[in-house]
Amino acid sequence: MKKIIASASLAALGAASVQAAYAPGLSPQEKAKAWTISGTLRGFYDDNPTASIGPDKQESWGLELSPSLAVNLALDQTLIGFNYTYDMRYYEARPRHEADHSHRVSFKINHAITEQYKVEVSDTLNYAQEAELQGIVSNPTGTLRTEQSYLHNNGRLAFTAELTPILGVVAEYQNDYWDYDQEGNGSLSALLDRVEHLGSITARWQAMPNTVGLLTYSYGVIDHTSNDSLYGPLRFVDSATRDATSHFVTVGAEQTFTSQLSGKARVGGQFTHYPNALPGQDDSVVSPYADASASWTYNPGSYLQLGVRHQRNQTDVGIASSTPGQSPVQDQESTGVYGVVNHRIAPNFTGSLLGQVQHSSFRGGGLDGKIDILGAVGVNFAYQVNAFITAEAGYNYDRLDSDLAGRSFTRNRVYFGLRASY
Repeated sequence: MKKIIASASLAALGAASVQAAYAPGLSPQEKAKAWTISGTLRGFYDDNPTASIGPDKQESWGLELSPSLAVNLALDQTLIGFNYTYDMRYYEARPRHEADHSHRVSFKINHAITEQYKVEVSDTLNYAQEAELQGIVSNPTGTLRTEQSYLHNNGRLAFTAELTPILGVVAEYQNDYWDYDQEGNGSLSALLDRVEHLGSITARWQAMPNTVGLLTYSYGVIDHTSNDSLYGPLRFVDSATRDATSHFVTVGAEQTFTSQLSGKARVGGQFTHYPNALPGQDDSVVSPYADASASWTYNPGSYLQLGVRHQRNQTDVGIASSTPGQSPVQDQESTGVYGVVNHRIAPNFTGSLLGQVQHSSFRGGGLDGKIDILGAVGVNFAYQVNAFITAEAGYNYDRLDSDLAGRSFTRNRVYFGLRASY
């Protein structure tokens, strides 16, 4: 569930205490020392590890092991951070290739040039074999259901300037690189290997002490990199036909209502052009864009977070049929709604409920108007045994209902184990 609703689990609430060192975003434990080691050991039951349909489902018990190392060096004006996480999931029912492995490496540098000017640089490399169910909430660059291995690298550069006490500007560049192991005609490489660029500039206006107005322009490029055909060997369809450029124009605000309640929202339009569209395909489309969220800390250690997002995104569906002249699916238009409730039941006992629903409509490929509805729910209970060890148990339910034959599925997972951190 952590991957499905990752972006719904927003940064920890509350203002950080004043520190001599520059340490934005660090937890009290991370501020106390330069490094942290942690690990998770879980047993689990998964009734559909490969996100398959009907009789192809294969249930399995398993074991998950996930150690990680985090290093944060906080200097007078600079924070340097590094994190590595390894995850292994062993499935006892598999006749071969019993274990899935993933590696996640991240690096960041936050530097305050002066009190008015700041620079942030970050990069995250993720290599995974695990079957994924992702939507625009956790993976803004696409909706994906696959058991295939892939590599994803995300890099970001941001510059923040406070021009006057009430006016500021943020300039950002983000790069996403996707590379799938499965190659060949109609493969995931043909459908999803790509490089994405997104540049944006945001003007920030401190309209009132608790209100910031936002005006943002962004320009995005999606460049597919595979030489394989989107369809089979009898008909070559270049993956570049799904290339796209987009202009985003949004207005919004960040509002602090009380010390416990805050919210932010951006709404506007996405103007998308497909430079390599095939004859007969529309080469442009205008669609709404929205991204809004709110957080409420109703008790110490207890909070509620809600959000909604609407945008165009890539998809792992290529062409509906081999009919001559059939154009490929260009992308989807999706709306995702998510929520998180974390409640401290007792001083050492916490429960959480996570949920996401996404409605996606296909464009092109003979699938115009066809719908995917993705849903995910997770429940987790955690008991803090001591300062270093936490026992936890939980349940996740994933569901995809699709108008496309052979695509819908359900998945149930139960897990129990220990988390340790030092």
